[in-house]
Formats: sequence, C-alpha cells, structure tokens
Amino acid sequence: MTIKAVLFDLDDTLLWDERSVKEAFRATCEEAAKHYTLEPESLEESVRREARALYETYETFPFTKMIGINPFEGLWANFTEGKQEQFRKLQALAPGYRKQSWTRGLQALGIDDEQLGSRLAEMFPAERRNRPIVYEETFEVLGQLKEKYKLLLLTNGSPDLQKEKLAGVPQLAPYFEHIVISGEFGEGKPAASIFEHAMKLLEIGPEEGVMIGDKLTTDILGSNTVGMRNMWINRHDLPRTNIEPAFEITSLREIQSVIDRMA
Repeated sequence: MTIKAVLFDLDDTLLWDERSVKEAFRATCEEAAKHYTLEPESLEESVRREARALYETYETFPFTKMIGINPFEGLWANFTEGKQEQFRKLQALAPGYRKQSWTRGLQALGIDDEQLGSRLAEMFPAERRNRPIVYEETFEVLGQLKEKYKLLLLTNGSPDLQKEKLAGVPQLAPYFEHIVISGEFGEGKPAASIFEHAMKLLEIGPEEGVMIGDKLTTDILGSNTVGMRNMWINRHDLPRTNIEPAFEITSLREIQSVIDRMA
C-alpha cells in the first residue's frame, strides 16, 4: 500500500543529541581540570557512571524508563511539565541529583570538593543548552519529504526538555503536522499505544506509515509491534540484535529511495 506518512524519532535521528551531550561534558570536565590535576575524559566517565547508578536508586526510575528519559537528560532537565505526579517528584529531585552526580564523580577520582561539584552541576546544563546540533541533511530531507507525505515527530522524553530541544532549533517543528512526546502521552516507545495514537492523529493504518529512528529497542521494536515498516538509521555501524528492522540506512538522504522500493 502507498506510504502516506513518515514518523520520525528526534534525538540522534534529526538532532545530534549524542554529540551535544559529549561536547557539554567535555567543556564542563575541562573546567574541572583547571582546578585539579585530572583527565577530563576520566571525569566524564566517572560522572556518567555515578549519575546512572544514582538515577536507578530513585523511586521514579521505573517511570523514567517507561517514558524514555535517560540519566544524562536528568543532568540538565528541570521536569517542570507533565501531568503525572512522577514529574513533580523528578522536579524536586533534579537539583540534588545533578549536584550529587558531579560531586560523586569527583570523589571517585579522589577529589572531595562539594563546592566544585555544585558549580559543575550548574555549568553542564548551560553548556548542553548552548549546543542544539542538527545533522547536516535534516532540513534538506524534511523539506523534500514534506512535499509528498504527512510528517509526525514521535519522541520519548520529558515534555519540557523535548520542547526545549525543539525551541533550540526553531526551524524544525514547522515541518511536522503533529508532535507526540511520551511524557505528555503517558507512555513511551516501544509501547504499541503511542504508535497507535500517532496513527490515529495521522488517520493512517500501519501499512501506510514508516518509522525512522536510531534505536532498535524503541523505534524499531515499537513499530514492528504494530505492523508498521521502519528504517533503522545506523550511522555508526552498530551491530544488529534480535530486533530486526525492515530496512537499515546510514543517512536520512536514503529515506526516499527506500520508500520508492517499498512501493
């Protein structure tokens, strides 16, 4: 059947979130290296490890896992939106979580400096917000596809944070007829419910849409579950798992040719 709509993931599909986070870590860790003898890379690894471990101790962890909010988003998110009570708990936890993650990261390297940990915890969000990086082909491809198909953005995350990412690149949102954020919907990819909600908005059946995303465990698994074909964008030659995409691409520029083959 003819494809009528293309559904896109946001982070590391259209926005280069991984690079934004990496550069924010580098800048923040280099600031720490001005005060103590340390390798910025070692501090980044330490903070990532401590943040992940701390994140998993909170009672909110099952909720964040279900919505699709990772520990490093928690290092700069404010969680000011979202109707669920869990978001209010995250909002209260966030400042302490940031401070503890950086302070413990320093401590793991033998540096006991709570004041510096607090400063780095405030610096990282600012550095991340200064880096809204888009893949070079994003706008070119969206412009071409919008002429032929309905476009929908389907993203996991906290409502305020995902909206902030979009606000950082204001040209992006107008390409989409609908933007669905898991934290607003109440359940995240790979749940069938959020894909069914997206299809209802687009007024299509699963055979009339195609999902584009970088994560096998969310974008590909979820669209497989509802019978929608998909394209796994694998820019970094990652190995396949037991979750099988319909198609594998390395650039957004391949989307149209794959749709043509599908037809």
